[in-house]
Amino acid sequence: MKGTNLGEFQELVLLTIGVLYPEAYGVSIKDEIRKKTGRKVTLSTVHGALNRLEKKGLVSSEFGEATSIRGGKRKRYFTITSSGVKALEETREQREELWNAIPQQALQVKLTT
Repeated sequence: MKGTNLGEFQELVLLTIGVLYPEAYGVSIKDEIRKKTGRKVTLSTVHGALNRLEKKGLVSSEFGEATSIRGGKRKRYFTITSSGVKALEETREQREELWNAIPQQALQVKLTT
């Protein structure tokens, strides 16, 4: 699928959208990435990835209802599109192929004392 190669962080954001479905919005995605990976990411980094994923057609978004808790601002919720699912599947297959091609000896760590 031309033009839909996923960078490592884009893949992480896309997977996190799936984990959080149907409650995936900027802050929840940022918090879940930190919780699952220990990575400290900024909200602007997450939004940048979300915008690129949406341009690629891998996610779609819609606004939720305004709430008084957010001062009337509406959350923008993200979902994975069918193209996004396909991109994730292709990425997973590529990674599995590479893992399976590594000789077992290459993964053995030799300890020296």
